[in-house]
Amino acid sequence: MEVAAAKALKHFVIEQRDYKIHSVGQGYINTTYRIQEGNRTLYILQRINHEVFPDVPALMENLRTILPLLAAEDYHPISFMHSKARLPYYKDEEGAFWRLLTYVPNSVAFDFTNESDIAFEAGRILGVFHSCLENIPATSFREVLPGFHDISLRREEYLLVLKQAISERLKSASKEIDFAEEAFSKLDVGFDNLPVRICHNDTKLNNILFSKKTGKALCLIDLDTVMPGYIIFDLGDAIRTLANPVSEDETDLKKISFDLEMVSAFLKGIKKSKLKLSDSEKKAIPSGIALMPYLHGLRALTDYLNNDVYYQISYASQNLDRCRNLFCFTRMVLENKDAISKLVESVLGK
Repeated sequence: MEVAAAKALKHFVIEQRDYKIHSVGQGYINTTYRIQEGNRTLYILQRINHEVFPDVPALMENLRTILPLLAAEDYHPISFMHSKARLPYYKDEEGAFWRLLTYVPNSVAFDFTNESDIAFEAGRILGVFHSCLENIPATSFREVLPGFHDISLRREEYLLVLKQAISERLKSASKEIDFAEEAFSKLDVGFDNLPVRICHNDTKLNNILFSKKTGKALCLIDLDTVMPGYIIFDLGDAIRTLANPVSEDETDLKKISFDLEMVSAFLKGIKKSKLKLSDSEKKAIPSGIALMPYLHGLRALTDYLNNDVYYQISYASQNLDRCRNLFCFTRMVLENKDAISKLVESVLGK
């Protein structure tokens, strides 16, 4: 794949040098490379998974719209380099799409954390992100993944796969199948009263960059899923990876916990950003915190029952392990919904 990356790199309008290309392991969907000169990283090159994102031009048009707006004083800008065809991407001979982004120097990302300062900063930068985009009409954006966080749609996909799954996988996932049904009845609540915003829609912790020097959050990355949605999706997805001290690939469920102190720190970061939330949005935050790990768990379960066609896996039962982890966390959130509601009211007000 490095050979294909090297060929793609030559099609972008940058000074052609003897760059080093290093694969980056993070990410389930796209294939990512660091482009280095010596020991210094200059760019990030990505092969966009056009099976997951079938309309790459629309995706890149969304990015073309928002990147210039993400330029607040306390938000580090990211831009993309154009191809020699004057497009924000390059399509190679095999039909693969590539893009080249500027690199954020002296930055670091975390898969998970137990540090409240990181949770605070994650909340603050997410609030800044939304403040930068709050005046953009949602109708100006293409919905690159329709129904991405639609619980009814995800359930339909799951039920269809459930009917076709092989008996061996059905047996292995029997407990998770039971919980999928149990939790759905608690989480299938309407959000039609919430305002539609331009959301990131994939705000797990490792999609936030932090300064190695100051520890401050710098910006959000992996903006492919930026499209209209509800802000509780972004808040809930961030808390999914902040309030649990271990990664979603952890197989020892005894290590999983739901840390209200981390939730408190995150909400205080949101407040620090001065992001304006409606009363209905504040009230829906506890449901969003429970919904997001459930949806991710349901998608992992669906992929496992469908023989692992969506997420990249490194061993046979990894999707099932992810599901177990996420459903365990979902159960903990549901048990703490009253406490979360009181915390939201205490930090953000009614």
